[in-house]
Amino acid sequence: MGAGFSENLKKIRKERNLSQEELAEMLEVSRQAVSKWEAGKGYPEVEKLLEISGKLDVSLDDLMGTGKSTGRSRQDGRITIISPHENVIVTCYKVEPVPLGTRYMKKEDSPHFALSAVGMEAHPFWGQPKTFLGWYADEEQAGREIAEIRDALARGDAQYELKYSVRAERRGLRMKIVDERKEAL
Repeated sequence: MGAGFSENLKKIRKERNLSQEELAEMLEVSRQAVSKWEAGKGYPEVEKLLEISGKLDVSLDDLMGTGKSTGRSRQDGRITIISPHENVIVTCYKVEPVPLGTRYMKKEDSPHFALSAVGMEAHPFWGQPKTFLGWYADEEQAGREIAEIRDALARGDAQYELKYSVRAERRGLRMKIVDERKEAL
């Protein structure tokens, strides 16, 4: 996230005539948390970033300083993807499916696909950077997510939040999909 976020948060807060204390109250965090974010010494969780974006009425692109934002649209061939289950926000130009082999001992309650975001800046030795975005129950769900992300890129959308990913956790030697409905009970 770097200095872009901290500088942008401070600038936007001041444009809205808010003190650190007032922003902290609005977000239900401590003033020290806001101070730490603005100093670049820490960053909020994904959910809090989304809340900041909504309450300050600013796009994540403008908040994060990730490029040429024109309101809710961008024309540079990139998109900011929000992965709520993995607590990740990344700007990329494409996503790739990752089929999971026997390493995760595929069972019905295990994810069968993952999705990675591909960055634009290639390293001469390592290639293009990839960021893990999320787990998917099956190829159909991963394919649906990829299609919607491609459509969002084609429209020039500034951001996209994953819709079909599942929450998974390591159980022994394998990954298991967490049924959030059961956990809520």
